[in-house]
Amino acid sequence: MGDGYYLDIVLFALVAAFLVLRLRSVLGRRDGFQGKREEPLAFPPKADRTPESANGKMDRGEADAADAAPDGLSVAPASLEAGLTQIRVADPSFDQHEFLAGARKAFEWILQAFVNGDTGSLQPLLSGDVFKNFEQTIHERQQAGEKLETTLVGILSADFVEAYMAGRTAHLTVKFVSQQLSVVRDAQGAVIEGDPNTVSDVTDFWTFARDTRAGDPNWTLVATGAPE
Repeated sequence: MGDGYYLDIVLFALVAAFLVLRLRSVLGRRDGFQGKREEPLAFPPKADRTPESANGKMDRGEADAADAAPDGLSVAPASLEAGLTQIRVADPSFDQHEFLAGARKAFEWILQAFVNGDTGSLQPLLSGDVFKNFEQTIHERQQAGEKLETTLVGILSADFVEAYMAGRTAHLTVKFVSQQLSVVRDAQGAVIEGDPNTVSDVTDFWTFARDTRAGDPNWTLVATGAPE
């Protein structure tokens, strides 16, 4: 084989290394939520979502999978469509329209379970770290004698904003725009946050993940967030 063949291999390796580094720096790690809102919704800017950041949002095991980059799918996509294509290659049964329909239902179920403090219903739907954060917020609310009242008036839109593979785990971030009535009441029933008569437009970013090698077709919520 000629020198040109070996040169091509070297160039390919350099490009692959660059893409892996880009994945780590741009997509980062995800391990829950932060923020002052009663709802478990907070999403750091992309620039802050790095594997080393304590405020990131990828489970440690998922970050390790991304770092390992075991196959050609573990690179940062150049566009949303490229990311969706990566997921379809890894899982030919993936249908983005069916996924968004299911994501809408999951948004309603999870929001309602959180408002009700129903940790039993939440746990199977969330990653371990996200569940811990939801559970802690619910516990703090109960300890303070506060009650969250949220009515989901409707979901105006649900659109993909990010899609990528980390190893064989697919990640999809959906932007939900919904209308909600939400208030927090103290132990005496007085409103301490929100307005029971005002419908607000709320924007949330939820990231779902699934191991494409698993027989279980269900997706897990691995990050929740809201624009700053």
